[in-house]
Amino acid sequence: MASIDQTLLIALKGYAWLPDLRRRTNGRPVAIRVMGQRAVAIGGPEAARFFYGDGNLERHTALPHPVVATLFGRGAVHTLDGPAHRHRKAMFVDLLTGDGIDRLAELAEEEFEVAARRWRGGPEISLFDETAGIIATAVTRWTGVPETQSDPEALPADLIAMVDGFATLGPRHARALAARRRRERWLAGIIENVRREQSTRSPLTSIAHYSEDGRLLDSRTAAVEVLNIIRPATAVTWLVAFAAHALDQWPHLRGELHRDEYARAFAHEVRRFYPFAPFLGGRATRDLRFQGVDIPAGALVLLDVYGQHHDERIWPEPYAFRPERFLGRPIGEFELIPQGGGDPRTGHRCPGEQITIALLATLAQRLAALDYYLPPQRTGIDLSRIPARPRDGIRIVVPVPVRTPSRSPGPGRR
Repeated sequence: MASIDQTLLIALKGYAWLPDLRRRTNGRPVAIRVMGQRAVAIGGPEAARFFYGDGNLERHTALPHPVVATLFGRGAVHTLDGPAHRHRKAMFVDLLTGDGIDRLAELAEEEFEVAARRWRGGPEISLFDETAGIIATAVTRWTGVPETQSDPEALPADLIAMVDGFATLGPRHARALAARRRRERWLAGIIENVRREQSTRSPLTSIAHYSEDGRLLDSRTAAVEVLNIIRPATAVTWLVAFAAHALDQWPHLRGELHRDEYARAFAHEVRRFYPFAPFLGGRATRDLRFQGVDIPAGALVLLDVYGQHHDERIWPEPYAFRPERFLGRPIGEFELIPQGGGDPRTGHRCPGEQITIALLATLAQRLAALDYYLPPQRTGIDLSRIPARPRDGIRIVVPVPVRTPSRSPGPGRR
């Protein structure tokens, strides 16, 4: 295995680190060291298939502590493997698929319209911050958190902090840890109330009463899993900001977004084109071999997500933003992998992916239909920052609609 540790280069280069490294070997696996550990970097659909192959890798020992402590939470489904993972994952698949997705998208649309009325004729607003509030309110309503306890002012900022601090050990990480502690305590109290009272069926009550081996999850772990619905939905805020960036760069696309099929294709292209997850990690459960490279048991395996999404062998003209590439075309389950690959019902692909697509497509449609403009600002995206976003969060001004004065009828026209 290579002796030079790559950890500092990840911090310096961000999303470009792994694609640059793999480019030097023409896309073949690369043996490296990361955080003092042996690792192999891989990419491409076949690599994704290998990465998610049954029994090849485990996740719970590969997730860095900062990611677990901020993004997922201790005891979360993401930290499990084998039967324990499949059992709890089944609960999430039941909760996060089906007709309920449409209802969540409707709630987000309602909240967007309420916010847009407030924006009209007012000062410029941060679309990033406002979207965080819109989605957080919609998803807590959908999840079943009582409105009297939904904390609509502080909750969005805490949810954003959890996502924003997962890939750093600086001040963003400290804010993320504090936010997670607050929200786990808050939801644990709500879980305990739900267990004492008769409540309407909802994702919240389903998690509160979910049992493993005949025992309920402790209230803190149940709170972690409720957050693993609310927090990923709110993370769509990043994608909505990227959608606004795309509409600013390619304004001709606004006229196409009224079509639902195109809106979904647009959502897929945002998820492919823009940076969010740079790579995914697992640990080899046994001695493995991939494309001629030995992977010893215990080694980290890093799947290059950002590089795969910009590989011209998979996506013609990968640095062109072209939603039409997803029209009338089935997407291979190992091609587009911003939320993992494979079957979400049985593997580690996120079961909330359809929620992400529905929220992003719906809010992109509302944004395209809104009359607004961008005042002078920094819209560049720093690829060394994980997670990346437009520098000023996309600030917009929504003017009051101009009304055409009605003409008074002339003589003889009454």
